[in-house]
Amino acid sequence: MERYQVKIAYDGTNFQGFQRQGSRRTVQSVVEEALRSLNWQQRAILYAGRTDTGVHAAGQVIAFDLDWAHTPNELGRALNANLPEDVAVREVTIASSNFHPRYAALARCYRYRLYCQAERDPLRGRYAWRVYPPPDGDLLGQAARTVAGTHDFAAFGSPLSPGGSTVRTVFSAKWEQAGDEWRFEIVANAFLYRMVRRIVFLQVQVGQQRLSIDALAAALQAPAPLKPGLACPGGLVLERVYYSLDRLLPEGLAKPLNASGEEDCG
Repeated sequence: MERYQVKIAYDGTNFQGFQRQGSRRTVQSVVEEALRSLNWQQRAILYAGRTDTGVHAAGQVIAFDLDWAHTPNELGRALNANLPEDVAVREVTIASSNFHPRYAALARCYRYRLYCQAERDPLRGRYAWRVYPPPDGDLLGQAARTVAGTHDFAAFGSPLSPGGSTVRTVFSAKWEQAGDEWRFEIVANAFLYRMVRRIVFLQVQVGQQRLSIDALAAALQAPAPLKPGLACPGGLVLERVYYSLDRLLPEGLAKPLNASGEEDCG
């Protein structure tokens, strides 16, 4: 019996989120169904974080114990043969027996994509949020720099457990433009429920000059009500979960920062 660490990708469009919810179609439920075809006996898989309905992942991490007589690569192929088209195993490794993908995580990276057109684009609408008029790039950059750092993000999301901390550390936040698209990347120790989509929405409000930088900054110093709204789920991707320090991590990240076991959900 080994514990396996598995990186998976999925298109969240036709899932009711990641976590199992009764008879609803979720990522967790279809992965566990595929595992049962391989004689998996556990009650539930472990995972790095929950994603909401319609949110995608390129680097979600799960773990489970399995009595498997073949190689990790063969396990990945066997799982992919039993998974639906909108979920795929990308990498399988053997982990330590006490590895937990949520508690061991040092940081998470989410990416968000939006495009700026007056009319909708059916070929992009599934994976990007249409925003019009286009936001000002300089204002988006200022907003991203404002979000970076350790703050109380109570105005930007909610903990998944009552009374949970709303303080999070954002190591980096940046926007990049490609044609009529803007792509936002954020790396933090953990995220509150719907925090990334809320941050994106409010930054776009800043970029469209409907919210001031000062108001955004003030809400991070002393949580206060801001304009309600969320960016659409289809533009959001859980890109990566970090378990080791390497050149891709922001400078200054030197130890696990989510050891309290707080839930993560962008």
